[in-house]
Amino acid sequence: MTHRTVLTSPNTELRTISTEMVAADFSDSKTIQLAKDLIETMKLENGIGIAAPQIGIHKRIIIVNVGEDDPRAFLNPKILSKSFLKSESEEGCLSVPGVFGIVKRHRSVTVTAQDLKGETMTFRADGLMAIVFQHEIDHLDGILFIDKVIRYTARPTL
Repeated sequence: MTHRTVLTSPNTELRTISTEMVAADFSDSKTIQLAKDLIETMKLENGIGIAAPQIGIHKRIIIVNVGEDDPRAFLNPKILSKSFLKSESEEGCLSVPGVFGIVKRHRSVTVTAQDLKGETMTFRADGLMAIVFQHEIDHLDGILFIDKVIRYTARPTL
């Protein structure tokens, strides 16, 4: 595993739309290494999610690490449906260091994605997990949370 440099705004690579992973990418050693590098980078940067574009790779792969589970890779994640109800919560981003703001997102989403073996999974994400999926999928489409901030917040320095 290798710690990779996280690109930061206003780097224009963060605005590039990522391409779909294809069948040849599943179980490929380069894809598996990319997932490991993303996990290592996310952990060292104290994140709970990361998307490949954040390290300059324009492939549709994200890592999510919320709750008790180990970090997991999701390839070609898509939101199939969104709850009508939305919530406002504070977000930050590894690619926008030191900036925090309130973003309104759907409370729950139904997501479909493939794992590293190419197996398709469909599931519902609620609460923090729903927020992380929406945030990371936005990265795949060249969207940063600062594009959606309602208001910026001040955080005390620890």
